[in-house]
Amino acid sequence: MRCPLCDSTRKSQVIDSRPSDGGRSIRRRRVCAACNGRFTTYEYVETPKQLIVVKRDDSRAPYDRKKVITGLEKACYKRPVSAEQIVELAEDMEEELFKQYDREVEAIAIAEAVAERLRLLDQVAYVRYASVYKQFRDLDDLIDEVRHMKQNTDDPDGPGQGRLF
Repeated sequence: MRCPLCDSTRKSQVIDSRPSDGGRSIRRRRVCAACNGRFTTYEYVETPKQLIVVKRDDSRAPYDRKKVITGLEKACYKRPVSAEQIVELAEDMEEELFKQYDREVEAIAIAEAVAERLRLLDQVAYVRYASVYKQFRDLDDLIDEVRHMKQNTDDPDGPGQGRLF
């Protein structure tokens, strides 16, 4: 294994190992023998079930967790959301997808599942993410989304964890 910090191929030592993602993966905390840097790796059980994502233009592509995490990282840029929270959100959403869908899932269903969880985690990151998946045409679309979210947040029985502004 190559150290992501110093690029060394010397053996790393596992200092912590635990199940993750409901037992579908193993999270390992490692220390590099060359630079003593610490990093985390995930080992995933390869499953024969592969979801196919149906995109808006009706093209199809295999489901890729890395794309979901990349989208979340962009939405959460400079926000108080840790990398672990992003991975946990993606794993939670993915677990739901694999339970609900057998072979194909529409891209919009993935985006909505991610957005729903992201809205509870960080409202600003949610608006960033929603602006891409809902394809806001102009500022009015963005303002409408924020108003809608704010109404739900101000409602004591509604979702959210505080005021947006």
